[in-house]
Amino acid sequence: MNNLTRLKKRTGEEDEELLMDLLMTAKVAIMNRRFPYKSFTNDCFEDYDVEPKYSDLQLRVAMDLYNKIGAEGEIIHSANGISRTYESSWVSKELLLEVVPKYEGIK
Repeated sequence: MNNLTRLKKRTGEEDEELLMDLLMTAKVAIMNRRFPYKSFTNDCFEDYDVEPKYSDLQLRVAMDLYNKIGAEGEIIHSANGISRTYESSWVSKELLLEVVPKYEGIK
């Protein structure tokens, strides 16, 4: 099962364009962390794939981004006994710490 299908199942979201955008943003975040001396954007590396060992991480980063839609920039939020604090309005640092930087070029 690919990450788009998995993300659709976990979120219940039907907008594939939104989900693909989240997966691409997750890919950019992972690739920039993996190869710190290169600079990736959504446009420059569609030919590159996330290494298989980071496939599940790509899904989790995309879900992290999906769950923060509408709460971008939120630091602390409390309502009805529920409290939310986001360390970052982009991608959680804890997720990106799973990526091991590689200082050589992409092959």
